[in-house]
Amino acid sequence: MAAAGSGRLRRAASALLLRSPRLPARELSAPARLYHKKVVDHYENPRNVGSLDKTSKNVGTGLVGAPACGDVMKLQIQVDEKGKIVDARFKTFGCGSAIASSSLATEWVKGKTVEEALTIKNTDIAKELCLPPVKLHCSSKSLLSHASHVTQQ
Repeated sequence: MAAAGSGRLRRAASALLLRSPRLPARELSAPARLYHKKVVDHYENPRNVGSLDKTSKNVGTGLVGAPACGDVMKLQIQVDEKGKIVDARFKTFGCGSAIASSSLATEWVKGKTVEEALTIKNTDIAKELCLPPVKLHCSSKSLLSHASHVTQQ
């Protein structure tokens, strides 16, 4: 894949990451019983944690930090020659809902094309995890407003 292709993957990974709900760090002190069972499941048994080979030409990396709430998230996607996401990994430093959202997002993007994956909205993830609207205040950031946070790793 050409250098322009890796830039496209990097932007796609970042765009997917920005669609994941990010929540305030103060939420860490909330008792687990206040979380929906889906959030608890993804928090206690996160899917696809880790990293992909950052030197691979078919791996894109998105890195975003939310200064208002202290969450830091990295999402990597691996795309095959047909443009399908064949693997996704994440590392998140943040609250339980941020970790659960990242975990769910990696499950949802696998098997989709980059274009299909970009149609996933933060509200879709929040609805699936039964997150209340008050928990979404950090998730409304656009890709363009975070362009400076995009890195190729």
